[in-house]
Amino acid sequence: MGTTEESRSGARAAPLVVGIVNVTPDSFYDGGRYPSAIHHAEQLVAEGADWLDIGGESTRPGAAAVSAAEECRRVLPVIAAFAGTLPISIDTTKPEVARAAAAAGATILNDVSGLTDPEMIAASADFASVIIMHNRGTPQSLRSGTAFGALGSTAYADLLTEVTGFLLERAAAARAETVYIDPGIGFGKSADQSLALLRHLPHLVAAGLPVLVGASRKSFIGQTLGIPDPVDRLPGSLAAAATAYHHGAAALRVHDVAATRQVVDLLTAIHSAST
Repeated sequence: MGTTEESRSGARAAPLVVGIVNVTPDSFYDGGRYPSAIHHAEQLVAEGADWLDIGGESTRPGAAAVSAAEECRRVLPVIAAFAGTLPISIDTTKPEVARAAAAAGATILNDVSGLTDPEMIAASADFASVIIMHNRGTPQSLRSGTAFGALGSTAYADLLTEVTGFLLERAAAARAETVYIDPGIGFGKSADQSLALLRHLPHLVAAGLPVLVGASRKSFIGQTLGIPDPVDRLPGSLAAAATAYHHGAAALRVHDVAATRQVVDLLTAIHSAST
């Protein structure tokens, strides 16, 4: 919540722009797109990323599982190259990768399995911050596709209540100082449910923890707008980012840092305008 002076002036805290660095050959949008992960990360920093989210294993349906050793081989050099220059998060579901990333200089843990593994709870103590994402799948089911679109995975009695309840329960177990919660757009949700989570994001923000939104180029945009190729989903991604901004998101996890930076900076300028 802003201060009284901020409220009077119309100023507000802008969400952080989190640049995605997938050190993978098979991620749904950028897998294999960038020959050098370090050069790609440098570009995202130059475009205005507030932090980098580095991952070495895809959760795209059909993606192959990766060993902890291979995941470390992919991500640790990138983490080491930027450690100490800006915040770095490690996107992993493996405790051994999390610990190695922390030793290499990552200060944020991004766990798409929602901190459901007791070993990941223990590993979260090595980080200043942790991101807990809601989903209904395991890493294996996410990669196989069974957590996406299957009847059971998207059946909720009350979507907002269940997502919020899960996130707050898992947040209470985290051992990091700061906990971000992520509604898990597209993970075990239909396109309509993903849209509903964006529309009702204030419900999650009201829970009192900083909210991270990762909607960039995801399939719900393609399904809603009839755009099958994620390459063509930038305008939809920016619309989702603007919505998350207006609804109080604390961070936006995106592929397109420069474009999102413009959206965030202009919206902040509009909110800060004195007349």
